Amino acid sequence: MEDAGIKHKAIVTGGSRSSMEILAFHWVNTLLGNVKSAMQGTYHASQAKHLPRYLAEFEYHFNRRFKLDTLVVRLVHASVQTPPIPGRLLKLAEVFW
Repeated sequence: MEDAGIKHKAIVTGGSRSSMEILAFHWVNTLLGNVKSAMQGTYHASQAKHLPRYLAEFEYHFNRRFKLDTLVVRLVHASVQTPPIPGRLLKLAEVFW
């Protein structure tokens, strides 16, 4: 990493609640908590085989959270540009998740 001009500093937390006291991890813990709460609230009856798709959907929305006015337009555009996929192929993909 130093070749790329990036400095890395490892911080060992031990995985306890004391990691919340470290300012550098406050936003990480907040973000992870928000992701967990959002997914549990939205997909309260979810199955393990669908979790990768749920995470992909959440990631799509999260990455575009500051451009909400264009979200629907972009989704429609992506839907129109994507060719249809038979249901049997969609189910096949779940095996590899």
